[in-house]
Amino acid sequence: MAVTLFAKKIGMTRVFSQDGKTSTPVTVLEMTPSVVTQVRTAETDGYTAVQVGWGDVKPRNSTIPMIGHDAKAGAAPKRHHTESRVDDVAGFGLGQQLGLETLDGVLFVDVVGQSKGKGFAGVMKRHGFKGMPASHGVERKHRSPGSIGAHATNRGHCGKLKKGKRMSGHMGDERVTVRSLPVVRIDSDKSLLLVKGPVPGANGGTVLVRPAVRLNRSKGKAGK
Repeated sequence: MAVTLFAKKIGMTRVFSQDGKTSTPVTVLEMTPSVVTQVRTAETDGYTAVQVGWGDVKPRNSTIPMIGHDAKAGAAPKRHHTESRVDDVAGFGLGQQLGLETLDGVLFVDVVGQSKGKGFAGVMKRHGFKGMPASHGVERKHRSPGSIGAHATNRGHCGKLKKGKRMSGHMGDERVTVRSLPVVRIDSDKSLLLVKGPVPGANGGTVLVRPAVRLNRSKGKAGK
């Protein structure tokens, strides 16, 4: 697998074609270089991986172990760290900076982020339920999920609901992976990556970017 790097979500805009007749909605990601903070080898760790750190943080807001960990790579304390499994670590070293150049020739990327929190939501908003009938004579429970008393476990003699029953509750604020977003443009001078489509999270949030792990048939043909 390729190394996963950090980026900052700037927002959305659109990019016009050369003739100016069509436009493509894109999300702008600021992908400043990440620093290699640890290289794991099969001899010492039992597997091969590369750990990178990103985002400077004041030492008083970090911890002594983390400050010392990043100092071994000759880097200031970093706010975020992530580790990626790789087949070979020969091309990586402590303190090495990895940026947009790692995506040269990559047509599709996966973006991982924390989705926006929506608070407490009902079943119609959270799961797309159609609600109760709205005809004459129906009690004012049009947005309710209906009866759940008979939805017991498979044993049939217990009132406990099955795990995973779709009900109202906390919506959003969860880890979301958007797969196979096409790379529209790379601006190396400004460290900007433009991908087609939406990216989870609010503007200014931190996301993870990696070359696409799995492509569908049509995108797989385009990548060849």
